[in-house]
Amino acid sequence: MSENITVIRRRESVLANNAVLRNTYLLLSLTLLFSALTATLAMLNNAPPINPFITLIGYFGLLFLTTRLRNSPWGLVSIFALTGFMGYTLGPILNIYMQHVHNGHQIVVTSLGATGSIFLSLSAIALITKKDFSFMGGFLAIGVLVAFFISLAAVLFHLPAAMLAASAMFIFLCSGIILFKTSQIIHGGETNYIMATIDLYVSLYNIFISLLSLLGGSNSRD
Repeated sequence: MSENITVIRRRESVLANNAVLRNTYLLLSLTLLFSALTATLAMLNNAPPINPFITLIGYFGLLFLTTRLRNSPWGLVSIFALTGFMGYTLGPILNIYMQHVHNGHQIVVTSLGATGSIFLSLSAIALITKKDFSFMGGFLAIGVLVAFFISLAAVLFHLPAAMLAASAMFIFLCSGIILFKTSQIIHGGETNYIMATIDLYVSLYNIFISLLSLLGGSNSRD
């Protein structure tokens, strides 16, 4: 009898994890499309670049709100506000690359394709192998903080080399977060699809921005 109960509970756990994964990928797709829409609107309107510190305030403010509302239907409204805002901040950056950087269109397309390839490859690794990547959590948390402070110093003191180094770090760390978060969903460590979507969205956003920075920086030196 106890064995049957254990089997039933395992099946329920697997079904619940699959539901979180399915909802996460669906919501991630919708938020990415919404971000693309707001980025396009910003580009068409030639919106001016937003001050990085205003971007950070908007991001952390909406992130805090979404976290508070994650178990409420309003959490969906909040996450679209967050990702829409981040998409809008991306529009002016893309305009700069396309209008003022040599081979800017190619850099944007290459960065977008590489970001998609990284996500699909790492997601496939986590889903197929079903390996538990929870051991990466502490390292990734510390690494992201270090990369954030390096990029902040690079902006404040106008250090291009430090910005490129931070970009490389973000690509590596956010790739790890994709593995870590997907593994968490599979193994039941993450049960809220709104929070899972935020982690994956922010990772993709940072990878894309970092690739733009690296490819654009390399292009400017040629």
